[in-house]
Amino acid sequence: MAHQPPKLLLRLLGDALAETPPGRTVWVALSGGLDSTLLLVLAAQACQATSQPLRAIHINHGLQAHAAVFEAHCKMLCDGLGVPLVVERVVVDTQGEGIEGAARRARYHAFKRCVPVGDTLWLAQHQDDQAETLLLAALRGSGIRGLAGMPYRREWQGVTLLRPWLSINRQTLADAAHGLAINWCEDPTNREVAFDRNRLRHHVMPLLQARWPGASRSLAQSAQHAGEADQLLAEYAADELANLTIGPGCINVAALSQRSLPRQRLLVRTLCQQQGLPTPPQKRLESLLVQLEASRDAQVKVAWEGAEARVWRKRLYLMAPLVPLPVWQAQWDGHPGLATPLGTLQITLNTSYPVLLRWRQGGEVINLPGRGRRDLKRLLQESELPPWERERLIVVMDQETCLGVIQPPATILWQAAGITLTPLQCAAG
Repeated sequence: MAHQPPKLLLRLLGDALAETPPGRTVWVALSGGLDSTLLLVLAAQACQATSQPLRAIHINHGLQAHAAVFEAHCKMLCDGLGVPLVVERVVVDTQGEGIEGAARRARYHAFKRCVPVGDTLWLAQHQDDQAETLLLAALRGSGIRGLAGMPYRREWQGVTLLRPWLSINRQTLADAAHGLAINWCEDPTNREVAFDRNRLRHHVMPLLQARWPGASRSLAQSAQHAGEADQLLAEYAADELANLTIGPGCINVAALSQRSLPRQRLLVRTLCQQQGLPTPPQKRLESLLVQLEASRDAQVKVAWEGAEARVWRKRLYLMAPLVPLPVWQAQWDGHPGLATPLGTLQITLNTSYPVLLRWRQGGEVINLPGRGRRDLKRLLQESELPPWERERLIVVMDQETCLGVIQPPATILWQAAGITLTPLQCAAG
């Protein structure tokens, strides 16, 4: 007689389905191991009952000889369930980080490529995984966000990530898989204690469980409490940032400096998160906060992977790293749509002959309406445009005459007398 699927696991999948908009596809991240195989088997039943579209995605990291076996298992499983499968083969670049982190980064890049915006991706992590994640974060000296571990739900790159079984322990899943006679692949690298997580799983957690039988559950609960505290702090910080913000990714340094150092750290991290930027490592953040008191016209820059902070005229700017500009110039007929290294131009110019677009080189003079000839360098010094943005302007030239200054894609800073530069939206209106 066939075993019935555990009601608790199916109920949790039902709760997860209730958070997925009708018609949107549920994806299961399928590695081929016990946890994800069981998740797909039960997800197929749950989605069939609600007519929710279901697909699976398998990431082949190519890191071991058994990778082809895992891929073949996933294909056979999905064929048997009638679930469409996407297989992504990735290259894991370990330059600058460990193999576990590099594999995770490659995996999430593949998720981004394959899972459409608006869909939901189910991940099979469970309570024991959460306990291990908290311990690893604590051993790295992580703050409250790291100690929060993995969230049950997260919006990421337009996709909803859900971990339906985060409250379920590994043994419960193993019992369910055995009870249903499900076949899965055992990853031999899961026994290699050279990997930090495996060492915790095989050497540390058994000792903790022997002394405190509820250790995994308690650690996972601590992660949940940390997650709630982190969410509350983020909400408070967002409200406070609204009063400090001058523009996108820019806050008032004088007001920020009046806060305590822990509050400053929280506000900077929160602003990074709002801008979709990685938060700065502790030492970089401390270096940045020390330099908030730099003189008004000093140009402070603190960079870390994926982001940088600049302080100028008592304003703190957080942004993605600026890409060096290539050598470039182009003929322009005044119509919108010209591609530039800083985006497609969304501006028109009333001209009957081509003009030249190029970067600012210095020495340009423009004849402004009602103001006469003005040196462009002086105009920029008088403006509120930060120095690093001044180097990323396009000048419109008719031979040696400057007709205008543009900040791509659609901002006109200055235009000469008798010249009509118009943003595309205005031209259309």
